Amino acid sequence: MRVELDGVSKGKGGIVLEPTSLSFRTGEATFARAETEQRPTVLGLIASGRMKPDTGTVLVDGATDRKTMRRVIALIDAPDVSEPASGVAVSGVVAEELMFAGRASHPFAVARFLESLDLAHLAKQPISTVAPTDRVRLLTELAILREDVTALVLVSPDRHGGDPLEWWNLARKLAARGYGVLVIAGDASATAINATADAPVSENATDELVPLFQQDWS
Repeated sequence: MRVELDGVSKGKGGIVLEPTSLSFRTGEATFARAETEQRPTVLGLIASGRMKPDTGTVLVDGATDRKTMRRVIALIDAPDVSEPASGVAVSGVVAEELMFAGRASHPFAVARFLESLDLAHLAKQPISTVAPTDRVRLLTELAILREDVTALVLVSPDRHGGDPLEWWNLARKLAARGYGVLVIAGDASATAINATADAPVSENATDELVPLFQQDWS
């Protein structure tokens, strides 16, 4: 599956989201740069078929099909949209997601799931206190339990702090398992990832940094 955004924007004159073009596909991890508090979420909503852009086109495998996008693309941890409520215990987050995935969601099922990720010690912690990498791993692994999900859009994992290379490596591992992963984060994270010798990202690499909101001043 390939998702293509061509010149999408939101708000009058692109005030909410400037004209943006990117693509992501199954089997690849793609990093899209987006700054400010609101833009990453807006871009995530558009890239997952949950918001219609004011300009530009969004295609999945060459066709306009937002219904399919909403079914097969999980929107992960988008502020004020799909992020778990900060005070909810990890066990509660897991139970809810298991239910949405059509799985058993009783306490024993929750415990088994957390044990499978070696995260059982987090069960009673509020989700807001979970370390950034564990949070991303937990939420992405829960999302792919849904039968039709083949791609994930992860929004602003950098807002929780931690080492961006850790959640980027999680994204790459998910891509290696066949999922499409779009990570939307800021310039500082992009710089940190690019500066790491053992995780190079280039224009021609499978794992791609998409330089959003850059202008050509020539």
